[in-house]
Amino acid sequence: MITSMTSSMSKKALWLAPLSAAMLMLAACNNSSTPTENTDAAATSDAPLHIKIATESSYKPFSYTDADGKLIGYEIELVDALCAQMKAECEVISQDWDGLIPGLNAQKFNAAIAGMSITPERKEVVEFSDPYFHTGIILIGKKGDDITVDGLKGQPVASQRSTVASQYLQEKHADSDIKLYDTQDNAYLDLTSGRVRAMMSDKVTGIDWLKTDAGKDYEVKGQEISTSDDAMGIAFRKGDPLVAKFNKALAELKENGTYDQITGSYFGTSSTAAAQQAVATEGVKEVVVVDDGNVDANAVIAKEEQTEAATN
Repeated sequence: MITSMTSSMSKKALWLAPLSAAMLMLAACNNSSTPTENTDAAATSDAPLHIKIATESSYKPFSYTDADGKLIGYEIELVDALCAQMKAECEVISQDWDGLIPGLNAQKFNAAIAGMSITPERKEVVEFSDPYFHTGIILIGKKGDDITVDGLKGQPVASQRSTVASQYLQEKHADSDIKLYDTQDNAYLDLTSGRVRAMMSDKVTGIDWLKTDAGKDYEVKGQEISTSDDAMGIAFRKGDPLVAKFNKALAELKENGTYDQITGSYFGTSSTAAAQQAVATEGVKEVVVVDDGNVDANAVIAKEEQTEAATN
């Protein structure tokens, strides 16, 4: 009887041994995979961000191309500084203005920076960073022409489509003969060729053009027009966590002086004093005002040219 039980137990032990070994091996495999998974997760979290950012390449001085086709300008330098602050690897690509928001929402890139004003209509389809710049609207016409903002009825007036300037033109001067263009450059071409009598433009790009050979025979008509949609922001898809990362980096650049340095090198002003005079918009804490109030933009251009001549 004892022999029989011993034999039975031996057979049972022999049967259980491979099963136990298999279970131990399985447990060992499971235990060894956990550190690997954790390591991969840690590596992923520590890896630099890879961000593709789209811009328009014909919006001087914000973003444009040099003679070699390289993207340069205020926004390009600002993006470089933001990405360095976030320790992110960023690729900046050129995209037609009309394709910026559709391309963003189609996930062709992660963000768009192109002098894009923060408007209620755009906020319905994208999410914006905190503002990084603030500008007004100006009317440009030929020197000696008596055209004014109040006298646009029936007159052919150019503007780049889907901008704050064109929106203002359509809302406030719908009785004018509005001509909309895909780029600022094409609008300037029709202005200089005489196909339109005036052009409604954002202030910074307009004044920059007036200082070129093509714009030397033109001037700002009247005073700068200020609207509630003057603040510019970086556009992201709604709910994208990159918004918070960019806002944090932008705040840090303002705090450490990098933002003021970049902005001052292009526009001769920083955020420090101008921020106190900014037009308030939702969530706006600090924005840039290029000039105080409704200053004479033509006087600004003349002063800059005199300074440049004296320096040279």
